[in-house]
Amino acid sequence: MKQPPQDTGSSDSDTENNKRRKEQFMSPLLIVLIVLAALALVVVLFVAGIYNKLVGLRNRFKNAFAQIDVQLKRRYDLIPNLVETAKGYLKHERGTLEAVIAARDAAASANTGAAANPGDPAAMKKLAIAEGTLTGTLGRLFALSEAYPDLKANATMLSLMEELTSTENKVSFSRQAYNDSVMAYNTQREVFPSSLIAGTFHFTAAELFAIEEPQQREAPKVSFA
Repeated sequence: MKQPPQDTGSSDSDTENNKRRKEQFMSPLLIVLIVLAALALVVVLFVAGIYNKLVGLRNRFKNAFAQIDVQLKRRYDLIPNLVETAKGYLKHERGTLEAVIAARDAAASANTGAAANPGDPAAMKKLAIAEGTLTGTLGRLFALSEAYPDLKANATMLSLMEELTSTENKVSFSRQAYNDSVMAYNTQREVFPSSLIAGTFHFTAAELFAIEEPQQREAPKVSFA
């Protein structure tokens, strides 16, 4: 007995209709996926841009502190020679000379800590206090030296004073450059939406290098004129 012929036309039509329905469904889905992928890419690039800017600003103030570090180390190297020269003339002022050396050592130690982590609030405050103390003790030494004409006329002392003055000025300029860089970094990390990125990636605030006491803001008077 012969089988009735199958209706292949109807089957083909159903397949074609299913294909069309799938294409109609996939087309909007594909568009949505492309849009979402594009938005995700934009967000990633936006976040990366802010992140890179924060890194650049952080590296800038760290480099600025490196310039301070160079000048402070030069200053610390000069002070023992200065004290050694003055020692022969200020035999009865041993306490002042020892105070200068102690303050110099404390400042050098604080600077080492700050150089290891520039901008760290605790380290920068410790350095500012130590530098203020050193400036004060040097000021007392210079004031005391005024009473010793032979010391004022000593060629080595005069040379050391001149170098120290130059170094003090360089420290001041370097400190200003550092503080400007810190302000730029801190401002960037605080504004929206950078603050979100800064918080997520732990960009902590940096501390200014500021000497608080007004009388300590001035470089020590080192002229024997």
